[in-house]
Amino acid sequence: MLRRLLVLLFVVSLPLQAAQVRVLGWNDLVPADAPPPVFPELPMHDLAELGDVLMGEAEATTSMPQATGQPVVQALDGQRVRLPGYIVPLDMNERGRVTEFLLVPFYGACIHVPPPPSNQIVHAVSELGVPIQELWQPFWIEGPMQVEAVSSELAEAGYRIQAQKIYAYEEGDL
Repeated sequence: MLRRLLVLLFVVSLPLQAAQVRVLGWNDLVPADAPPPVFPELPMHDLAELGDVLMGEAEATTSMPQATGQPVVQALDGQRVRLPGYIVPLDMNERGRVTEFLLVPFYGACIHVPPPPSNQIVHAVSELGVPIQELWQPFWIEGPMQVEAVSSELAEAGYRIQAQKIYAYEEGDL
C-alpha cells in the first residue's frame, strides 16, 4: 500500500515539477567556465562630421560593435524561466503594443550604448505585448527558453523566449 501511495505521489508531482519556473539572473546566462567576451575594435570616425550627426543633418554610418557568438548555457534549453530586464522593441502590433523585442540587462542597451554580449541578450515574442509608453521600466518575462542564436537589426541574441507572462519588475523582487 505504501509503495502505491509513493508511486501515486510521484506521478502527481511530475506536472508540478514541469510547471516550475526557474528564476534567472543575467549571470545565469553565461557558462561558469566561459572566457570574458572579446569586443570588436571600435571603428575610427571622422570627428569633423560629429556635429552634423548630432544635429541630425547626417546619419551615423557605423553601428556599435557587439561581442557576438558568445558561449551559452545549453542546460537552459527547454526550461520554463523568469528573467528581469529592459525591453528594446523590434516589432509592434496595430494596437501600439510591442510584440517582438530584445530583453537586455540595462536600460538603453542596443540603442544608446554598444549592445551587451550575445549571451546577455534574449530575443522574445509575445502575443499580448507591452504598451510602447511603458518601455522605460524593467519587466519580468516568463516562458519557455530556447538556446538559439537570433539576429536582428540591433544585435545578436543567444537565447529566445516565448514570453507567456510579462509584468512590471518591482524593486526588491529578487
